[in-house]
Amino acid sequence: MIRLIDTTLLGELNAEAAASPRRRRNHNFHSADDHPAHRLLNAIEPGSYVAPHRHLETAKDETMLVLKGRLGLVIFDDGGGVVQTVVLAATGDVRGVDIPHDTWHSLVALETGTVFFETKAGPYRALTVEERAPWAPAENDGAAAKYLRQLEQHFC
Repeated sequence: MIRLIDTTLLGELNAEAAASPRRRRNHNFHSADDHPAHRLLNAIEPGSYVAPHRHLETAKDETMLVLKGRLGLVIFDDGGGVVQTVVLAATGDVRGVDIPHDTWHSLVALETGTVFFETKAGPYRALTVEERAPWAPAENDGAAAKYLRQLEQHFC
């Protein structure tokens, strides 16, 4: 069965993200977590904190393409210093990115209703301790909101 990526699907996903405590929601096209190719839509709203992380497996390069809205990409060095920021926008000069494995990164929603398409190799594996940035707060940490505001300042 084919599945269309249309304005109805994007709108439904945006509404679910806005209603979610995490301010984001994904829509998987792959059939299961153990599928070898993960393909999904991610809707993300301003205020959603994506903790800096990396994927250490050599097959876990990650490609993202913004379909709607604007997304800030932050790349870090091993000590947590910001080495690059890029605005990805559905109607901008830069619309997507291919992030090599072992690259520290985070995302910041810059516009309500942002949706991006993501693909990377499966199977799904939760991030390991080595893949979570030791210099950044975890998603459920009380310091996460302040850290997110610092990341957002790179795009003002």
